[in-house]
Amino acid sequence: MPKESSPFINNTDNDKGNLYDGKNMALFEEEMDSNPMVSSLLNKLANYTNLTQGVKEHEEADDDEGPDGLVSRRAAKNPALGTLIGVYLPCLQNILGVILFLRLTWIVGTAGIMESLAIVVMTCSCTMLTAISMSAIATNGVVPAGGSYYMISRSLGPEFGGAVGLCFYLGTTFAGSMYILGTIEILLTYIVPSAAIFKAEKKEDEAEALLNNMRVYGTCCLTLMSLVVFVGVKYVNKLALVFLACVILSILAIYAGVIKTAFEPFFVCQIICLLGNRTLQNHNFDQCLKTMEVDNVTVTTKLWSLFCDSPDLNATCNEYFTLNNVTVIQGIPGLTSGVIRDNIWGDYGPNGMLVENKHQASEPAADTSQDIYMPYVANDITTFFTLLVGIYFPSVTGIMAGSNRSGDLRDAQKSIPIGTIMAIYFSNEYICLCVSVCPRFGDSVKGNLVIGILAWPSPWVIVIGSFFSCCGAGLQSLTGAPRLLQAIARDGIVPFLQVFGHGKANGEPTWALLLTGGICEIGILIASLDAVAPILSMFFLMCYLFVNLACALQTLLRTPNWRPRFKFYHWALSFLGASLCLSLMFISSWYYALVAMLIAGCIYKYIEYRGAEKEWGDGINGLSLNAARYALIRLEEAPPHTKNWRPQMLLLLNLDSDHAVKHPRLLSFCTQLKAGKGLTIVGSVLEGTYMTKEAEVKKAEQNIKSSMTTERTKGFCHVVASSNLRDGFSHLIQTAGLGGMKHNTVLMAWPGTWKQSNDPVSWKNFIETVRETTAAHQALLVAKNVDSFPTNTDRLGQGTIDVWWVVHDGGLLMLLPFLLRQHKVWRKCKMRIFTVANMDDNSIQMKKDLQMFLYHLRLDAEVEVVEMHDSDISAFTYEKTLVMEQRSQMLKQMQLSRTEREREAQLIHDRNTASHAALNDKADAGPDRVHMTWTKDKFLTERNRNRAEANMGVRDIFNMKPNQSNVRRMHTAVKLNEVVVNKSQGAHLVLLNMPGPPKNRGGDENYMEFLEVLLEGLNRVLLVRGGGREVITIYS
Repeated sequence: MPKESSPFINNTDNDKGNLYDGKNMALFEEEMDSNPMVSSLLNKLANYTNLTQGVKEHEEADDDEGPDGLVSRRAAKNPALGTLIGVYLPCLQNILGVILFLRLTWIVGTAGIMESLAIVVMTCSCTMLTAISMSAIATNGVVPAGGSYYMISRSLGPEFGGAVGLCFYLGTTFAGSMYILGTIEILLTYIVPSAAIFKAEKKEDEAEALLNNMRVYGTCCLTLMSLVVFVGVKYVNKLALVFLACVILSILAIYAGVIKTAFEPFFVCQIICLLGNRTLQNHNFDQCLKTMEVDNVTVTTKLWSLFCDSPDLNATCNEYFTLNNVTVIQGIPGLTSGVIRDNIWGDYGPNGMLVENKHQASEPAADTSQDIYMPYVANDITTFFTLLVGIYFPSVTGIMAGSNRSGDLRDAQKSIPIGTIMAIYFSNEYICLCVSVCPRFGDSVKGNLVIGILAWPSPWVIVIGSFFSCCGAGLQSLTGAPRLLQAIARDGIVPFLQVFGHGKANGEPTWALLLTGGICEIGILIASLDAVAPILSMFFLMCYLFVNLACALQTLLRTPNWRPRFKFYHWALSFLGASLCLSLMFISSWYYALVAMLIAGCIYKYIEYRGAEKEWGDGINGLSLNAARYALIRLEEAPPHTKNWRPQMLLLLNLDSDHAVKHPRLLSFCTQLKAGKGLTIVGSVLEGTYMTKEAEVKKAEQNIKSSMTTERTKGFCHVVASSNLRDGFSHLIQTAGLGGMKHNTVLMAWPGTWKQSNDPVSWKNFIETVRETTAAHQALLVAKNVDSFPTNTDRLGQGTIDVWWVVHDGGLLMLLPFLLRQHKVWRKCKMRIFTVANMDDNSIQMKKDLQMFLYHLRLDAEVEVVEMHDSDISAFTYEKTLVMEQRSQMLKQMQLSRTEREREAQLIHDRNTASHAALNDKADAGPDRVHMTWTKDKFLTERNRNRAEANMGVRDIFNMKPNQSNVRRMHTAVKLNEVVVNKSQGAHLVLLNMPGPPKNRGGDENYMEFLEVLLEGLNRVLLVRGGGREVITIYS
């Protein structure tokens, strides 16, 4: 649209940079850069895509390389996965995995049906409640790729997000180890047993040989899978559907087998051979007989050879073998056989305990020392309920599979809740059915996969299906874990992980894949599926715990942005889910739970200390805000009790011309005094209006915050712009703080250059600040020679902090040294208290009383009473007072002379202006435009009068006599200074009562002179003026 052109509109060059060309909204055109039109905003939202780091586009980048090897740009494809393919089936594939195929029957056989159902109900309730919370978070806005890490970090902040995200990454990585170990166990135990490299010569060495085989084959499998992921992730995605099809066929085969057992319960391969009531491993014999008839001749069987020293009938056999007969029972007798009743209760035992059928009769043997070498079925680990919970829980940890694919979903807000909850529901139904029909003695069915015996038409359907299921799940873990680590690294919240945010040119996380493979190898070297499963259970439970916590927190805080489309959630359900997760962590393994929490805690503190600052509008900030609001409302506006009183600081800083802090040691002293406790507000004032000084105010705040960080001062910064410094500091003293959280003490530096400055504003502002703090009943601390105060890195040696307690104004003088000595800078200093006695005072009794008072105050200090005798005013004092008043009078004369010069300059300016106007405006008959304030005659008269007064004033200066009140004050300052310098000149710090300013403002300059004389000859001095209330007490 061309620019509007009209003879009635003045188009200037200033309009050339204006990007807004319309005329209907010209009223808002000046703000278009910061506030765009609604139409442009909606256009940006319509073009938004959350396909940011999915696997698919990484591989498509390889396919889009041009002839010169450069990557050509393609139009971004919208995510196309729906609920079934994108969420339901991936969740189902991860839930119905290695634990279901390899360990569920053993768990049921050990724990019994009732306790197995309890395990299933607990774990499934945990995942269902977590899925509800996750659904609420996932439907509260667009969820980019990143899944659970994105949801937790944006809900609970970068610290929790990074800690839980890394725990989830470790859980996913160890899950890859578990799936690879499951793959190798299926391969070596059920598919190709002869492929074992390490073979056991003795029965007791079988477990170690199996572990070594798992390590070798597992490492090879991990290497192969990592290469596949590195070279072609798109093939992993294509194979995922094939693996998923195998899982579904396996499940259907199991259902078919369960139905068949109800009608044909007797399968030849299902027999279990018992010797007495002990279950036998029937790997090395075909017939469950001691002897058999062959051509009317009784011969021994292979079973005989396992228990006897020769195949002869008169051979010496194991005692238990001789006393008991062998029997055959059905391994899977069918639903109508009473198997459910027999498997109701559990049978736990230690490692090496023989598996026995309690319903069979047997004759015990006297010698049981050889039982471990016999082919009995025995526990390979010590079993107990909590162990089984930890081993089983990984079978229900697939609920995040859908949310982890959020970047590839067509409608994540719709698909994630429906697909995840439906997958959990149907998998739970199937698992409960399996629990109800699984046999107890499954390890003795000729080395077959126990759950495979249920399958129809062949056990190989389950064996092959479980093998491919474990392979697919392992590849998915090795695909997802590096991308999760890459997302955390690219967020920049963990500095040392930033290298893992890089990868190949197409975005593939090469370095993250390398680290994932290394961590996965640790799980492979553990080699035991039962040992790895509880480890990843801890990390997944930690993740689920914080998903529930995030949902509960957002719900209770009722933040305006919390508007999930999924409505079937409640904060109570989320808290129940979080509590259940925490309980399961300690039920499964209390020491693993503590280790996982320690790892998460260390990561949290590291991110808090060294991580990049991120503001994601998380719930923790909202929680802090609500907690602060609640605390401020509860905090009474009245002053706290004396026992709880501590200095809440308002630190008034002066800035230089570059808006940098003039006295950074004042911040150091505040840090040493506060030690991070209580309130600290650092304030400063810039002259001018906020409209013209906005940029300078922000720069000053940044400089002050930087200095606070350097000096380790914890607190708040507030810079105001005011027409003059006096009003600005007054506003800070009156308004700093909020509610009951207000300052009660003002700390400032002594204006050291007040004598050299011709402008009296600096010391007048200082005195007015003293008056205002007194009127506001606030304590005042003034640091003299503050640049010589120690820094936070200094360590003062043996020395003293001297307190000169002249007048009592609440006990702040004695409290401050105690607080300072809590800091390591002043820790070695001793405290000395000096008080002044007059002629009428009993100094000995005063010392005893003061020592008793300090004893009740629980303060360790040396006490000394200094006697100040009445003496005549010395000539030195008299002359010093006279010089002070003469200087004051001369300054007034100089001020009058300056006023005279200003008036003369104004007269010259008026003359020049009048003559210039007369030349240019001769024809102008209107009124004069220049109004002369001073005529020549008037000016000469006034100057002569002022000169006469000045001459008279100069004569008066040399003839004047000092004011008696000033002489007495100067006498006090001189005498007290002599005593303080004599006693405390070598002290590290001197604390002294600060006398108040005169009520008559005409004596303000004299007041500054008195203080200067009082502090003369002292290095570090802190003037203390109490706020008019007791701040220290002898009572507990």
